[in-house]
Amino acid sequence: MNLAAWMPLLLVLALACALLAGYPVALTLAGVSLAFAAIGVATGTFDPSFLAALPNRIYGVMGNGTLLAVPLFVFMGVMLERARIAESLLTAMAKLFGGLRGGLALSVMAVGAVLAASTGIVGATVVTMGLIALPTMLRYGYDARLATGTIAAAGTLGQVIPPSIVLVLLGDVIGNAHQQAQLAQGNFAPDAVSVGDLFAGALLPGLLLVAAYLAWIAFVAWRRPDLAPAIPAAERESTGPAELAGALLPPLALVVAVLGSILAGIATPTEAAAVGAVGATLFAAVRGQFSIRLLREVSEQTVLVTSMVFLILIAAALFTLVFRGFGGDEQVHRLLTDLPGGVLGALIAVNLAMFLLGFVLDFIEITFVVVPIAAPVLLMMGVDPVWLGVLFAINLQTSFLTPPFGFALFYLRGVAPPTVRTLDIWRGVVPFIAIQVGMLFLLWRFPELATWLPQAVYGP
Repeated sequence: MNLAAWMPLLLVLALACALLAGYPVALTLAGVSLAFAAIGVATGTFDPSFLAALPNRIYGVMGNGTLLAVPLFVFMGVMLERARIAESLLTAMAKLFGGLRGGLALSVMAVGAVLAASTGIVGATVVTMGLIALPTMLRYGYDARLATGTIAAAGTLGQVIPPSIVLVLLGDVIGNAHQQAQLAQGNFAPDAVSVGDLFAGALLPGLLLVAAYLAWIAFVAWRRPDLAPAIPAAERESTGPAELAGALLPPLALVVAVLGSILAGIATPTEAAAVGAVGATLFAAVRGQFSIRLLREVSEQTVLVTSMVFLILIAAALFTLVFRGFGGDEQVHRLLTDLPGGVLGALIAVNLAMFLLGFVLDFIEITFVVVPIAAPVLLMMGVDPVWLGVLFAINLQTSFLTPPFGFALFYLRGVAPPTVRTLDIWRGVVPFIAIQVGMLFLLWRFPELATWLPQAVYGP
């Protein structure tokens, strides 16, 4: 095998080594790609004309109306987090279910599901619940592994329950890959795959995942009541309907306004995200939390997160150009199509690779680097794009929980008391990772879980 055939593999290995060394992701993607492009030009294995497409790629990102939803959803999530919605919800739900075995854990998971559909910010959710719920759960005798695993898993629900930033990014990448696959097959008028399709497709699997989490907590509380005891009656406060409604109705109203407008076809995801951002600001004002200082802090946090996402996106575009310039996309196509088992074998290989990469990489890197390379091949093999996008979203959700680099684990470790060991956190998330993998197999066996609602709402 000549040098040109080895260059794509060497590029990926060099990138992996640089990322594991701890260098910033965006700078690593761009730096390694440019270095290999220079080596390729010097050795005659890379055509520099591929880099001429980079300005158009950057301009395409800047003019992409779909990606405008990212800063708007981030703003909405940060604003709601600063408005202390999680504190109100946790307090009300703990009072309501605290008398049950496992009631606190069930409350945390339920609040996580509501926050997932209204904020979608993993760090904010995990940190908030870690600060508020974890000390309470430990004080009442909860097992540290169950308590930390519940909080970490609840915090990651925002990545699969729409509206979700992961689904926005995946929707854009899958949509581009679908168009690329259709053009390669001679269809010059392909049907578009939108973020709204992925939102509709992920809704039912996301709710099933929440139900599975709740069932596991209830099972543990039933089998081992000493791990999840009820709050004693003497220490339990009661909650009235007014308090519960006051904590629950505002975020649910925001969810209905955002997600309902998308599914009903009234608004695009970007327009709905703008509605959510304004609604979150009004919600903070009603609660007496709004101020110019708060607006500045939320805006600064939104700029930081959005800048990180788009810098990685542009760097990943450069990496993809260099990878294709070396013929890496053709090698991936041959590899996946030659695997035993046909489409099934290719799907298993790609999802297994994404799951393993989730141990060491963030979902953004996997979305922008792996998906654009593998998705066009799978779509050309006849895989439904919406089902593939939802499958990838649930797979990427595991990257937040898999040690050693799961973001949710880092966030929770930062706020957990010293008595909680890091090993307790790692062991606590294992059952929830297993449930996520089980959901992948369920979605694999019944693709209708992801395709039924989009077809019912938008048509075949």
